[in-house]
Amino acid sequence: MKYGFIIDNRKCIGCHACTVACKSEHDVAIGVNRTWVKQVEKGVFPDTRRIFSVMRCNHCTDAPCVEICPTEALYIREDGIVDFNNERCIGCKSCMQACPYDSLYIDPKTSTAAKCNYCSHRIDVGLEPACVVICPEEAIVSGDMDNPNTKIAQLLSRQQVKVRKPEKSTKPNLFYIDGDESSLNPSVTDRSENYIWSSQAGGVGHYARYAQDASKKKSYEEMAKELGGDGSNNKPIEAILGSIGTRRVYDTPDKGILWGWEVSAYVFTKAISAGLILVTILSGWLNNAVSVNDQITFGIVSIVFLLATGLLLVKDLDQPKRFVYVLLRPHWSSWLVKGGYFITVFGALVFLWVVSLYFEWNTITQYVIYPTMVGGILVAVYTAFLFSQARGRDFWQSPVLGIHMILHSVGAGAAILLAVYALRGDVNTILSSLLLGTLIVNLITVFFELYTPHPTEDSRRAAHMIVKGRYSTVFWGVVLILGNIIPIILLQWVPGTYSSIAASVLTMVGLFYINKIWVEAPQRIPLT
Repeated sequence: MKYGFIIDNRKCIGCHACTVACKSEHDVAIGVNRTWVKQVEKGVFPDTRRIFSVMRCNHCTDAPCVEICPTEALYIREDGIVDFNNERCIGCKSCMQACPYDSLYIDPKTSTAAKCNYCSHRIDVGLEPACVVICPEEAIVSGDMDNPNTKIAQLLSRQQVKVRKPEKSTKPNLFYIDGDESSLNPSVTDRSENYIWSSQAGGVGHYARYAQDASKKKSYEEMAKELGGDGSNNKPIEAILGSIGTRRVYDTPDKGILWGWEVSAYVFTKAISAGLILVTILSGWLNNAVSVNDQITFGIVSIVFLLATGLLLVKDLDQPKRFVYVLLRPHWSSWLVKGGYFITVFGALVFLWVVSLYFEWNTITQYVIYPTMVGGILVAVYTAFLFSQARGRDFWQSPVLGIHMILHSVGAGAAILLAVYALRGDVNTILSSLLLGTLIVNLITVFFELYTPHPTEDSRRAAHMIVKGRYSTVFWGVVLILGNIIPIILLQWVPGTYSSIAASVLTMVGLFYINKIWVEAPQRIPLT
């Protein structure tokens, strides 16, 4: 048994009865939807037409939201329905990042994730989903696709159907008859200030908290511009796609930046924590032994930044009181769970290392140093695998993201140690060379990622936004010039105490802002 949906666009009249029925059946809050009807207008007057497409969860066979969920709040039933248990949800929003179809939202009433669950409570008692029952044109067809006697199975065998984003390999079980690319592909049309949902550009659901605060201080036009509402960075895309005369006139509200400053800051503090240990140990291997007192100090500072990382992670949750579910109710396919255990074990190893150094337990120190090093590498790099599970964000699928994470950790550790020694009047050439090499490799990696051909339109748009769009000033001015090029010049051609300190400080500034850009930019690409 495998349930699925067919949307017959030959019949849909855009009446929104399915949206209303869904809201009534599940008491869906205002401003968020489990089911909605996207409307796109094509052509130039008088040769125009309007296309209606019902959007909802695709109940994928290979559901990325289920894979990334750290607590198994999302799961696939034996009948193929992707259902959820909001009592296990911690509100991490990972599922929203993983879904390529923008089907999930944070319920303002429960602060947990929610989506279409195929009206599973009705299916269990032999009824059809509410949207199917209410549709006046029978444009929504549901049923068991494995049963050849069902209407949906017969339509699938006779009609040519389309799915949304087949390149994501999610194997969606929502099919469209006569589906139009301008409606199914979000890259063809862009959000603008002048369509029906634009009045909610300030944010809804989880993001409504930002809207409430910002509306007290800023005008609507200022908020819309800050959130990318002017669409200036998307003009070249329209020309490339040839979408002149194709415009979006009705859609679900934008959910805004789901992983905000807390996630950017947590990636930064995590890099510092891991980098301090990695560079301290690496310095010893490079015949530049760090004194025992300094090792203890750097270990303690590493633990402090690791605690800050944990606090930032908890703060980003919409259900922060449930943060222990990640460790106590783990779903091992999620890299959020693996990362949680990496951080916990790494913190314990660093603590044991510091204690063994303080009490001069040399044997323990010798044995613990290698697993601590491995733990530091895992803590530094696991976020790349977490981001790669967020299949809804194409730019995060880059194969060099793990290299970024390692370079950021080594760069942060080398910068801090170099600044500490420089303040003592000791210009450490080994640390200076390590930081210089890291910055050069980082520059090469960044340019490789941004300027090599991108496999998808969404990743290309994110790169365009960074290089020429809303993030270009910060990227070129702060990240590249201040955070990389000037430190390279100072370290290579202006050696000395003050130049070492300046290079270290500028490197840390560059690292913070590149993390911020890499986290935020892909989230500004619409998924529907």
